[in-house]
Amino acid sequence: MLGCDPSASFIEAAREHVTDPRARFAVRGAGSLTSRAGGYGAIASLLGLDFFPDPAAAVTELRGLAAPGATVAACVWDYAGKMAFLRRFWDEAVALDPADRALDEGQRFVDCQPSALTALFRAGGLAEVRCEGLELPTVFADFADYWQLLLGGTGPVPAYLATLSDDRRQALARRLEETLPRDPAGRIPLSARAWAVRGESLATGG
Repeated sequence: MLGCDPSASFIEAAREHVTDPRARFAVRGAGSLTSRAGGYGAIASLLGLDFFPDPAAAVTELRGLAAPGATVAACVWDYAGKMAFLRRFWDEAVALDPADRALDEGQRFVDCQPSALTALFRAGGLAEVRCEGLELPTVFADFADYWQLLLGGTGPVPAYLATLSDDRRQALARRLEETLPRDPAGRIPLSARAWAVRGESLATGG
């Protein structure tokens, strides 16, 4: 079992947290993935396909690394639809400044929907392609819990927030705190959906 990511810090974190002796990790990205004699029995790209410079080339590379009959899969967030904690954020950010609409992941990642993902996998030489939604609850204890998630870590939202003035950032926080739903316990109950696509490799692995 081999896990790859172009970020050395992500790979180091994986090595620290995954203790299964079968797991190995390597600093690799699309275009430089490690091959194996006979190909891999299964390959998956998890929440990264939309960030690759050339998703079509990435799918072709994954198919080339797979053994005949192996499963090649990927999942991406449903940014434009049921990715509620991000959807709520960008709706309020754009309401404050419509010029920021182009930064919204729902606008940027237009291929993160079933028909586009299915077409991408078929064009990459995969057969028996299927795409389904995976939904999970994302419940935040309170607004501070929700806001801290957006401020920390990596990705478009933390990067965007870092560019805002204190006044703009505080105005956006106020709008979100006023509009996010609450349950009787004061928690913020949201949900997230990812689109998962899979296909079968009929070609000889690389």
